[in-house]
Amino acid sequence: MESIILSGERVHLRDWMLTDLEAFAHWQQPGQQWQELDGPYYPGPKADDISGIVERIKTRIESGNFSTPRQNLIIALRESNQLIGQVSRYWISEETNWLAAGISIYDPALWGQGYGAEALSLWTGYLFAAFPQIVRLDLQTWSGNPGMMKLATKLGYQLEGRFRQARIVRGEYFDALGYGILREEWEARSPK
Repeated sequence: MESIILSGERVHLRDWMLTDLEAFAHWQQPGQQWQELDGPYYPGPKADDISGIVERIKTRIESGNFSTPRQNLIIALRESNQLIGQVSRYWISEETNWLAAGISIYDPALWGQGYGAEALSLWTGYLFAAFPQIVRLDLQTWSGNPGMMKLATKLGYQLEGRFRQARIVRGEYFDALGYGILREEWEARSPK
């Protein structure tokens, strides 16, 4: 299977490599700051689960068993090829071609510097190209994640849904937010 590399100016999106596993395992440990923002209303992996997750990824890397189109890709710094996060996709409704994108940048020292915007832009373009049947792409977040709200808006995703007090984080209610961008809106912004 041919590897995928989507290159930007500062980051590239690429398939998993064995050299990613140590850093990935580190960033999956409970208590990481990124976990406080990335769907903290869902239970994350426990420390005891991480070695099994890493082993499954290792097996996938060694067998070259990556889905086409990709389910997720690593976000790596272009200069060093170092893992800094990942992008992902999931179906909200495959029957109606309703796809959603996700992104995580693990190291808070890299937040707010444009790495996420470049990565999500590359991923959005990839998803529209890889799924010619979709007419829209969604991004789901919550009102306690201002960075993701700003990122969605910066890339042209529009706030389409606000479900008030639908998420509970550390005993406090927050709104669930749904952003979307139509294919023609994306193509008008990013003609290449």
